[in-house]
Amino acid sequence: MDNFTFYSPTCFVFGKDTESSAGSLVRRFGGTKVLIHYGGGSAVRSGLLGRVKASLESEGIPFCELGGVQPNPRSGLVYQGIELCRKEKIDFILAVGGGSVIDSSKAIAAGTVYDGDFWDFYSGKRIEQALPVGTVLTIAAAGSEGSPDSVITLEEGMFKRGASGDAIRPKFSILNPALTQSLPPFQTAAGITDIMAHLYERYLTNTREVEVTDRLIEALLLTMIHEGPRVIADPDNYDARANIMWAGMMAHNNSCGVGRSQDWNSHNIEHELSALYDCAHGAGLAVTMPAVFSYVLEHDVSRFAQAAVRIWGCQMDFAHPEVTAREGIERLRSFLVSIGMPKNFEELGAREEDIPALVHALCWGDGRQGTISGFVTLNEEDCTKIYRSMI
Repeated sequence: MDNFTFYSPTCFVFGKDTESSAGSLVRRFGGTKVLIHYGGGSAVRSGLLGRVKASLESEGIPFCELGGVQPNPRSGLVYQGIELCRKEKIDFILAVGGGSVIDSSKAIAAGTVYDGDFWDFYSGKRIEQALPVGTVLTIAAAGSEGSPDSVITLEEGMFKRGASGDAIRPKFSILNPALTQSLPPFQTAAGITDIMAHLYERYLTNTREVEVTDRLIEALLLTMIHEGPRVIADPDNYDARANIMWAGMMAHNNSCGVGRSQDWNSHNIEHELSALYDCAHGAGLAVTMPAVFSYVLEHDVSRFAQAAVRIWGCQMDFAHPEVTAREGIERLRSFLVSIGMPKNFEELGAREEDIPALVHALCWGDGRQGTISGFVTLNEEDCTKIYRSMI
């Protein structure tokens, strides 16, 4: 296990009707004027936004609003939010929505107090200062409600990149599983896939003797395998929703990733798909993960075989461990398809003729130097073969 520092100060308020505490939590964490940041009309139609506003008003906290966050959030709205926060002297940002809304809120929070272009943080500069952020979560998926991370798409070039820093960990996150019960099955399944990807990206490590975090990851993946089909069959199953929501947070606040190297190549490869085609991130990951895992399997057959046995219940073939390893990957693929995720380029809406552009953006776009690094370092040829294997 490697040396590490783990800092996770977010206050989590979990359960039914907890959105009514938004105002008191903003007050507790020092907010005196709030930007409410949200996505489309669902937060309005469901009455959630109204309840959040009422909670702020009950505490005498003034607020401004900025809606319009899209899936795969865009830089243009971030710039607009930064300008609004500076103009209105906002000192707290409240994200009401899923990972895209929270990521956009984090970008605005960092950009408002920074003299340069906020995109510097998405080009490698670590975030050291930001306005405080709170969240009211409506989708269990991205884990941004507990993480120090944010992903934004730069509209000039359509580069989808991430930024990180403990300064953008939310001060509080309100997690009411009931708010996710109205999600369409596809969005629920995409969220489950994203959660599982966050766990697999940490499981694929070159660090040895990490049994504690291995077992944590395995337990959370087993939870998703159990709860996923239950919630797809019964969208109103509050208990399944609750387990998935908490697993989503645990998957990405990095408690499962400390002391070990991590991968993230599946995410990097998928980011180009959702940047170009605007597909759901989880749907893209459903196609990307099995392709990447199959390609890099020989780098560490024993790790993939361990996942197959411990997570998917495969029988270990000691004479041919690669057979067990591949069976585990196929079980993952079959599970994702069973909950409604796509299995190839065509179902995702991607096109074979776009592969050269995808590879160029992935390996060279926005300052990259021809490779992406993680569990295995991949070059242009590798990435081309991975994309082609998805057809």
